[in-house]
Amino acid sequence: MEDNTIQDLTLLNSPVDQISHLAVDIGGSLIKMVYFSTNREKSVDKTQNNSSKDNLLSGRLYFLMFETSKINECLDFISSKQLHCRGVQHHGFPASDKNTIKATGGGAFKFADLFKEKLGISLDKVDEMSSLVSGANFLIKSVPSEAFTYVNGQRNYEQIDHNDLYPYLLVNIGSGVSMIKVDGDGKYERVSGTSVGGGTFWGLGKLLTKCKSFDDLLEMSHQGNNRVIDMLVGDIYGGSDYLKIGLTSTAIASSFGKAVSEDKELEEYRPEDVARSLLRMISNNIGQIAYLNALRFGLKKIFFGGFFIRGHAYTMDTISVAVDFWSKGEAKAMFLRHEGFLGALGAFTNYQLVEEFPCTDAGHYNRNPLVEDLNDNGIIECCLRASN
Repeated sequence: MEDNTIQDLTLLNSPVDQISHLAVDIGGSLIKMVYFSTNREKSVDKTQNNSSKDNLLSGRLYFLMFETSKINECLDFISSKQLHCRGVQHHGFPASDKNTIKATGGGAFKFADLFKEKLGISLDKVDEMSSLVSGANFLIKSVPSEAFTYVNGQRNYEQIDHNDLYPYLLVNIGSGVSMIKVDGDGKYERVSGTSVGGGTFWGLGKLLTKCKSFDDLLEMSHQGNNRVIDMLVGDIYGGSDYLKIGLTSTAIASSFGKAVSEDKELEEYRPEDVARSLLRMISNNIGQIAYLNALRFGLKKIFFGGFFIRGHAYTMDTISVAVDFWSKGEAKAMFLRHEGFLGALGAFTNYQLVEEFPCTDAGHYNRNPLVEDLNDNGIIECCLRASN
């Protein structure tokens, strides 16, 4: 399974870097953070005359995640690295930003007093759905090779035609699932959702396997075999397919169905198999509901985001197969490399400072903006506009 933590935080302590403009997305299960670090020795002058007072600052966006239940660890980290107060007046960033950061998600309301008490900052609340859409549009339109499909164990990066992007369905899988029909920048409607999401997987997984963390549960599922617990079509039809209605013998007829007929206690099943079956059940369910909503509105493009996916191969494969099966190949599931940070990134864009994304060098776009390729916590190079 891919690593989901940033290993290199050297920029936080570098004497030539300034940290500014932190944005947070505080969900029911996870806190996602995005912040900008600029190199004081490298600014990009894009003006060709003296009439403009603006310049572009070259830097990077960093991405971090904490469990919401451990919010004090998050606050301690922000405080220790001074993410909430460093660099705000650097290169013309307004001093009024010093005591305020952008925040979205339900936790922006729930924990506002805690941020004020612990860090002395106020949370400038940004609407959650608006942040998700802004973050998704930003990534899809501006970051090369951000979107990809997952077929037969391979990532296939998609070149998105910006003139043919809308409308699309955004499926954000957090603690629960929201399905949003996106018609353009700032034009969207939440058309459906389900309470069976990442929180369901984590909660049931914790109860059934005694697993202590989401990542451990995902890793456990990677080692499991769902066929030990799931009832397959072949189990009902003596190993045969049911081709008349398009079902192969390996299709799941009933998730956890074998547990009904077997005289076993929970402890007699391998936790890995339980985790695998649970992941398969939830991923299939989300994929099917997503396609039905895409069908409802005649949408061919479905983007999946949210920290439930985590770049996990089996999760992406299950969702992709579900969408392909129910659409008979007419629709495809697409994923985003920064899938878990849509809300935080959307809140960040509300600073209205981002000029280019990714940063350009000598007029040529950086075709590999992520320092850690294929990592959903990958660093993104970008430029911010600031007034002198």
